[in-house]
Formats: sequence, structure tokens, C-alpha cells
Amino acid sequence: MRPVIRLARKRAALAAAAPLALVLALAGCSPQDDSTASDSPSSPAAGSSASATTAADACPSGALPTHSGGTLTIGTDNPAYDPWFSDNKPSNGKGYESAVAYAVAKQLGYAAGQVTWKTVPFNSAFAPGAKDFDFDINQVSINADRKKTVDFSPGYYDVRQAVVARKGSKIAGAHSIADLKNAKLGAQIGTTSLDTVTDVVKPSKQPAAFQRNDLAVAALKNGQVDGIVVDLPTAFYITGAEVQDAKVVGQFAAAGGAPEQFGLVLDKGSRLTACVSKAVTALRTDGTLAALEKQWLSDAVDAPLLS
Repeated sequence: MRPVIRLARKRAALAAAAPLALVLALAGCSPQDDSTASDSPSSPAAGSSASATTAADACPSGALPTHSGGTLTIGTDNPAYDPWFSDNKPSNGKGYESAVAYAVAKQLGYAAGQVTWKTVPFNSAFAPGAKDFDFDINQVSINADRKKTVDFSPGYYDVRQAVVARKGSKIAGAHSIADLKNAKLGAQIGTTSLDTVTDVVKPSKQPAAFQRNDLAVAALKNGQVDGIVVDLPTAFYITGAEVQDAKVVGQFAAAGGAPEQFGLVLDKGSRLTACVSKAVTALRTDGTLAALEKQWLSDAVDAPLLS
């Protein structure tokens, strides 16, 4: 009789488990899309709560998966030039990029005391390979080639073309494009800088075209040109490190189309990319980036808009 009793017990157990198995099977095969039950019109409160929780969990304030737990590690080059930084001290919060870095950190939930700076040579920031920083800020332009090896945040600075002249030049005090019409200007051949000279300024004198920017700088030093046109970051570097008696006369408005932009650099596939990008977007939207640019760039280096 024992075999019969065991068989009866097994059949009873299988019969009891069948409804549960069927429910689980149906649940597993149900299509999952954006229109889940919690998002249905009949339960809006539940849907809103779930979405808010998911958003908060995605970028937990001050608790991101950073390179060092509880600390945000930011990279930049050494020396760190004005006006992007001040006194070669990224940690003092002065200068446009230092200020932007701390503003991003605050958005992510990290206080100034939780930020650590690391020296990262410019080319190393976007070279292939794992990074030992959470993000790098060092006037790195966003482009397709660099995107192959690193992630970028949305742009935190729109790059413009600018005029550099020696302080004794006849255009040193120029305030408008019209003030540049009779100047002898130079720029590197094949660049948007030269396009700005020929298409925007349209000077009466034939512009000087140079194979390289260093040749243009040499011509500026030697007085062969009244001024040269370069992108604004290069203009800052020239006046800060190469030609001591030069100044940034002014900058041009962005031409049509998408502007060249600087972006924060992150490791390729970084778990922080989405959160850092969200922070930069918020700073652009609420006007913080514009205010910092006005404070540390246009005003600090006397680079008014030439119109």
C-alpha cells in the first residue's frame, strides 16, 4: 500500500502547486513596457512616487559611485592658468573652471571639503584607458574623435573667437568690428579664426595667413600684424603665458550652427556620466554658468563682445 499512498501524495502536491506555477508563468510572459500598472491613470499617485524614487536612487546626493568613496575627485592640468583658475590653485574656487567644478560638485551633493583635485596632463584626460578621476575640467573641446575614448558632459562653455593685440597697438582699444576694419590681422590658415577675419571683420587690408598659431604669435610679437584672431581660450593662454604685453581686445558672437563647446571629461562608460550631465544641464538652465562666465571670463579678462 505504501507505493499507492506516496503516489497519491505526490499528485496532491502537484495539483496544489499548479495554480501558483500558472500565475508565475503568466507573470513572466507578460509584456513589460512603459505603460506599467503603477503608471496607469487609475493609480497616478503610485506612479509619481515610483518615478521620484527611481530618479533619486539614480543620482543619490553625495553618495555616488565615485573613484574614492565620499569624495569627488576632479582632474586638471598643472599649471592651471588664469582666468580658468587663479594663482594655479584649482582648490580655491576662483576662476571660471574652478567655480564651475565646485558648482557641479554641489549639484551632486558634495561640499567643497569633499572635493579632491588631481593633476592630469591635458592630453591624458581624453587618452584611451581607465581614469583615476571622476571628471576632468581643462578646456577640453567636445568632438567626435575624443568621444571614442571618453564620455563628455553637455558643454559648460561655448567657445568663441577673439582678437589679441599688443597693448600699444592701434586696435588695443577697439570696441566694435568697425574699429578693426583698417587693421592688419592674422590667423592660422584653414581655421574658423581666419574665417572670422575674412567673413566677419572683412578688413580693408589683406589678412596674414599662417601655417601654425605659433607663427601668428611670433608675427604679433614682431609687430608684423596689428592683431591676431584665435579662439578665446587660446587668446587667454597667449596673453597669460606667451606675450606679456598683449591683451584680449574682445570676442565675437557665435556664428550660426552648433557652437564649439568645452565639456567635462569622464571615463568611457562611467557610472557618473548621466548624473554629471544632469548637473551641468541644471547649471546652464538656472543661469549659473552664464553668471560665472560673466564674473570670471568676460569681466575678469576685459573681453567685451565685439559687434
